[in-house]
Amino acid sequence: MTASKSVGRTFKFFVFLGRRTGKTRVFAVLGLIPVALAVVVRVFLRGRTGLMADVSTEILMVFFLQFYIVLLALFYGTSVTAEEVENRTLSYLITRPLPKPAFVLGKFAAYAFVVFMMVAVSLALSYFVLNAARLGEPGLYATFLRYLGVLGLGILAYMAFFTFLGTVLKRAIIVGLMFGFGWENVIQYFPGSTQRFSIVHYLKSLLPYHAGSVSGGKGVALLLFRLEPTDPFLAALALAAITAVLLALACVVFRTKEYLFED
Repeated sequence: MTASKSVGRTFKFFVFLGRRTGKTRVFAVLGLIPVALAVVVRVFLRGRTGLMADVSTEILMVFFLQFYIVLLALFYGTSVTAEEVENRTLSYLITRPLPKPAFVLGKFAAYAFVVFMMVAVSLALSYFVLNAARLGEPGLYATFLRYLGVLGLGILAYMAFFTFLGTVLKRAIIVGLMFGFGWENVIQYFPGSTQRFSIVHYLKSLLPYHAGSVSGGKGVALLLFRLEPTDPFLAALALAAITAVLLALACVVFRTKEYLFED
């Protein structure tokens, strides 16, 4: 079996399996929180558009960018390899004619797809409910696609990082929590080039600089507070490099490391 076929079969299997797990149901319910908040805000706005809708949209993006995708990437990324060890299914994997790197890539892609779909549904529902009065404006959809694209790149980068952690650490979730909700939330407000030692910096560099441009206003840019942005092309390139390098390292470690089962 070729490597591409191995990746494809692994992808299909874990997409089917991943969407049926209790973990997925819990996180899907969590994704309804911004939808509920958007409905409440929409009722409160009573048809008003402009700055308040833009502010509310940015608050939702804070939830998605700095909480939801990080949490999802953490639990799904670390489980790409770690759950095979914890469930003692690694021995069965080794006996099958399936290259370990192909397994990692296929399972990573499957879980990234599951995570992206949950994020996309939650973002679409909350975003368009909140901006229901402006559905006739073409710029609204362009902004939505840009937000979704940024979140998609964030999912890949964070999941690659957490997948790598899962291959080298026994308690990867603890370290991941410290990184995702500690380091990433603090370093982004440091001045100068220090910000570039975080994934979220490059994600924020890709966001629209004027969230209110859809309605013609200047917006408030809550997500861009103290941001010294990297050029969008370089930011996208950095995220792609982070994803590729960390995923490659995860494949190498998983292929060469000897995992011991705990009693």
